[in-house]
Amino acid sequence: MGTHVIKMPDIGEGIAEVELSVWHVKVGDMVVEDQVLADVMTDKAMVDIPSPVHGKVIALGGQPGEVMAVGSILISIEVEGAGNVKESAQPAAAAVKEMPVAAPKAEAVAESKPVAAPRPAAVCQGPMVAREAHERPLASPAVRKHALDLGIELRLVRGTGPAGRVLHEDLETYLAQGQQPQSSAAAAYIQRTDEEQIPVIGMRRKIAQRMQDATQRAAHFSYVEEIDVTAVEELRAHLNEKHGATRGKLTLLPFLVRALVVALRDFPQINARYDDEAQVITRLGAVHVGIATQADIGLMVPVVRHAEARSLWDSATEISRLATAARTGKASRDELSGSSITLTSLGALGGIVSTPVLNLPEVAIVGVNKIVERPMVIKGQIVIRKMMNLSSSFDHRVVDGMDAAQFIQAVRGLLEQPATLFVE
Repeated sequence: MGTHVIKMPDIGEGIAEVELSVWHVKVGDMVVEDQVLADVMTDKAMVDIPSPVHGKVIALGGQPGEVMAVGSILISIEVEGAGNVKESAQPAAAAVKEMPVAAPKAEAVAESKPVAAPRPAAVCQGPMVAREAHERPLASPAVRKHALDLGIELRLVRGTGPAGRVLHEDLETYLAQGQQPQSSAAAAYIQRTDEEQIPVIGMRRKIAQRMQDATQRAAHFSYVEEIDVTAVEELRAHLNEKHGATRGKLTLLPFLVRALVVALRDFPQINARYDDEAQVITRLGAVHVGIATQADIGLMVPVVRHAEARSLWDSATEISRLATAARTGKASRDELSGSSITLTSLGALGGIVSTPVLNLPEVAIVGVNKIVERPMVIKGQIVIRKMMNLSSSFDHRVVDGMDAAQFIQAVRGLLEQPATLFVE
């Protein structure tokens, strides 16, 4: 028997150290070639580290959240034969999953062609596992809530996720194998004393750093405007009825993108990026609209490039494609970088008012609140209209308050008279 040592790979781009995000194995596990051992996070991407060998894990080189130097020992694996303890800084082809947060400067980091590294499915070895009464199994908040709703005592469930984490399917397996949960009514009134400490590492740490950086560096101010979207919603419904079957359904987002494109013609200072270190403002002719998208790993901002050259349906198709790519972790570097202004919306959860955080180095972000029907007074008559607020934030170092207000009011005028979106 010998030992194969895998060192932290040189991911390129001049990166000297990376953060160990998560282990997918533990000491004593048997691993096979191409099985993902760990995820590491650089400033620009999340990278899978696969195993180049079959063997048994005998030592781990760090803890999740630890920053490790390139070339340091990541993991040691016991293998058949003499082993290989020479540098293994390029273990197989490290599969790159590009996952920049709301940051428009992400770049590819893998010199070799990315290869998907399959993760062998864990095998459940029985319906129950004995844990001490005080022992807290690994599980996400959603799984804990699901277990509580089902009346399942989580410590009795065998986890098949990484490091024994209990997954939703483990709860179903537990029930399918004849285990009897407590009644849901009784479970709802059980006194709880549990706590959960969640390390802020990996993607969540990057998101936190980016948000903190944005609020500390930019001089944020927000402006809220009420918009009557009755007419544009009627137009949208008409277009969907007439062309939806052949061209696809339209949401409100393509109309908002078009409104931004038209309004920005008169406000070029808002379609800009500010390099505060070089003290340079770059105004762009092209409108690259970032669409803030919530994914399982956190907030991501895929970019609709050259929105100024897209029709409603072209924008709708691209928004849908990019959102799917972001949520499934398949968005490329170019799809997640280079925005000049960001559009953020929580849809039906949009609330009345929000104060979105700028996506540096952009100087404006437009937040969409939910649409509600309200009585309004028009020409002395009370009528029911569909109303929506735009809650937008700007960098006051670059954008004056009057310019911001006039820009949003221009967007308002375009949406309230939607024919003007297409008049050249």
